[in-house]
Amino acid sequence: MSSRQRGGGLIERLGLFFAVEASRQGVLARRALGSEDREVELVSRLLDGLETEIRADGTVGGAVVHSIWRVHELLDLGRGGGEPAVQRATTWLLGLQGKPGGFGDGCDKQRHGQRICEHYVRGFFAPAPPEQRLAPITLPNGKVFRVEPAARFAISCLALRGALRTGHEDRPAVEQHVASLAGLAEQWTGWSGFFAPDVIVAGTHALALAGPAHQPTVERLVKLIAEHQAPDGTWPNADLFHILEMLRATRDPEAKAVIQRTRPALASRQRADGTFGSPGQQERALIALRALLWAEGES
Repeated sequence: MSSRQRGGGLIERLGLFFAVEASRQGVLARRALGSEDREVELVSRLLDGLETEIRADGTVGGAVVHSIWRVHELLDLGRGGGEPAVQRATTWLLGLQGKPGGFGDGCDKQRHGQRICEHYVRGFFAPAPPEQRLAPITLPNGKVFRVEPAARFAISCLALRGALRTGHEDRPAVEQHVASLAGLAEQWTGWSGFFAPDVIVAGTHALALAGPAHQPTVERLVKLIAEHQAPDGTWPNADLFHILEMLRATRDPEAKAVIQRTRPALASRQRADGTFGSPGQQERALIALRALLWAEGES
């Protein structure tokens, strides 16, 4: 029996959906499935469109999440960190560090005691001035953050992933961000504490890209996440696709079994067209496909 049949049709339906999608997600899905047919022209057209939308200041339409995500989109389709469009977007992204409005700004007795003030948390990206409300904010993976501090935290982790992927891991402010995350992670020992589960997931995803020194922390957090997985494969108070995306990024062998246990949840949510509905329809479908294939050792 093939892995696609073992998946109860999950992968097969996702493959059929992505077979005709002329999008970044479609290209990445077909690559993961090994069915890409030298889509050089399509990739070139997609890259041209993505790069054309980047303004002179490095942003995309002035939207902070879209602008950060553009760095990831270009890298996914093969652009290198040193290429002009990526550099322009990354220069803007890195410029968000050290500005007012980052997670951890300021200090009071309670926050100092919880080590979430500016004395412990440094290097975070400021997605907006402190007086501007961002939440609710939707990440590209469809996860919605409705609480302001959590939204700023998650956006900063998305930006940190971009900085690490573009080779800026030795930048002092980036090193500070990673070290601050590692320090915060020491408090992540439960599923219903001060830090919400989806905040823990966002931080773990960023730490997973921060190099071997942080792998023991990542492995501990994967175990924490595994311990709180419900029998149906989901997690209480956490977004399934947000977790799947992170688990694949960890490359921790134990994460594969955790992903396999999400099959019932994915099967119950999969629609006739192979996707899982909105928000982030194509992105969530891609996350599920790549997670399942990786868990089965295919991609």
